[in-house]
Amino acid sequence: MTSDLFSAEAVILPQGGPLYLQLKRWIEDAVARGAIKPGDALPSERDLAARVEVSRVTVRKAVQHLVRDGLLIQRHGSGTFVAPQQSRVEQSLSQLTSFTEDMARRGMAVRAVWLDRGIYDPSPDETVILGLSPGDRVARVARLRLSGEMPLAIERAALSAETLPDPASVGSSLYAHLDKTGNRPVRAIQRIRAANLEEGDARLLEIPVGAAALHIERIAYLPSGKVVELTRSVYRGDTYDFVAELRVGDAARK
Repeated sequence: MTSDLFSAEAVILPQGGPLYLQLKRWIEDAVARGAIKPGDALPSERDLAARVEVSRVTVRKAVQHLVRDGLLIQRHGSGTFVAPQQSRVEQSLSQLTSFTEDMARRGMAVRAVWLDRGIYDPSPDETVILGLSPGDRVARVARLRLSGEMPLAIERAALSAETLPDPASVGSSLYAHLDKTGNRPVRAIQRIRAANLEEGDARLLEIPVGAAALHIERIAYLPSGKVVELTRSVYRGDTYDFVAELRVGDAARK
């Protein structure tokens, strides 16, 4: 914690709204102007309440909201700290690429931690989307994607077992593997929605339960029009921006 932030001078909270929101905005401003830096520790709940002259309940509520927003992190037995600043990743929505290929173009070294690689009985939606017949099985590959030690995304892909009979043979890139067998998709439809993380995914991505995330469903097609891949991914909302280029249609230019 910087020594001048809690000097003897009176703390003036921004006006408007409940006290916990005023305190929240004050801490956010302190981080934005560099008075509190990433890695700095906040005073204890009691000390902060006494210094700002608010109740401990007010401090606790403000801190809880800042932890949920990703600005602060809490370490059990150590205290509350300003979270490291994360550089944001931009991913284009205009090209069909794998995660590995997309990160390589940005010069980012990424790695994967395998969560699952196996053959299963398909779920009802996998059966419908992948066009499976009775008795067909499905290959599932699930990975936690990281840049350095920072988790970025969770990817869960499903393909017919006929297309991917040995999911354990998939290396760093699913699309590179499919390319070798002539099953790489050439187009896809993606649906993106905002969601709050549940406990399991939040733990994998190392962010608080309820934090903002992007849920993306991709249905990918072969040149024949057959669906080859169903992938459902969860991306950290504090690190990812999806970018699309928009152009005026031909009819509007005439």
